[in-house]
Amino acid sequence: MPGPDAIRLKHMLDAAEEALAFAAGHSRADLDADRKLVLALIKLVEIIGEAAAKVSGETRQRHAAIPWDAVVATRNRLIHGYFDINLDIVWDTVTVDLPPLLAELRKVA
Repeated sequence: MPGPDAIRLKHMLDAAEEALAFAAGHSRADLDADRKLVLALIKLVEIIGEAAAKVSGETRQRHAAIPWDAVVATRNRLIHGYFDINLDIVWDTVTVDLPPLLAELRKVA
């Protein structure tokens, strides 16, 4: 799948891998003490969602196991609700939701 969709999927893959690498060895409590970790994880989740939003409908249909709408909605919530981000949800997004997303992205990117 050459072209823009392949590039966006690669961006999603790279950001998901990096977020999981940043979270590795940390606990949820570390977010309360490490502002840099918080900002890094939020930014990487935003990147995943922004790239997902740019993937064509055709590619989305072809890879329906990826929860496209939820990924984009998460990005939108972080961007537009930046003043009220729940770190429990950020942590769960990274540690619970990203591993299966990453597995799907590795199949297609």
